Amino acid sequence: MVKKLPQEEKYALAIQIRRSSRSITNNIAEGYGRFFFQENIQFCRISRGSLSETLDHMIVAFDEGYIYESESENFRILHNDCLKLLNGYINYLQKVKSGSPNQ
Repeated sequence: MVKKLPQEEKYALAIQIRRSSRSITNNIAEGYGRFFFQENIQFCRISRGSLSETLDHMIVAFDEGYIYESESENFRILHNDCLKLLNGYINYLQKVKSGSPNQ
């Protein structure tokens, strides 16, 4: 979707979308590499914030008329799916940290 943005947004909104969306997986990877549950959980929470930031940028893109409503809705569906996965992973990590992964 970034490629659809107008030229004047190339160094503003487009970069913001790229950075926040990449930050989602970057923070998950960094947290995983820490090998401590609490740090992994914290980095996943940061990822969740980046996911919300990316959604906000896409709302701006829609509000400015850069993307269609259908594209905005499709992104919201993907956002919600990612949010559910991320929250599930955080819950799993919290259970494993507490010593009860089967709860």
